Amino acid sequence: MEKYYPYECKQCGNCCRHIDLVKELKNFDRGDGVCKNLGENNLCKIYKSRPPVCNGKFVYENFYSDMTVEDFHKMAKKICEELRT
Repeated sequence: MEKYYPYECKQCGNCCRHIDLVKELKNFDRGDGVCKNLGENNLCKIYKSRPPVCNGKFVYENFYSDMTVEDFHKMAKKICEELRT
């Protein structure tokens, strides 16, 4: 498996505003699709103990390790851009 390096997150918070699209995060939805742990400045209040599905390295290694990290980040960037529109 290729060594994972972090995705360059812009910290816009939009992925945390659409958690209703991720069934594994339904318990974190505050009722409007926004994560109840999204804090000021779009920072996660539980970042160090966030769910695995919110961790890019975990997602890559467990679901997308058949891709290169670069291709995984291209896919993440595309999803990120779609959420910002």
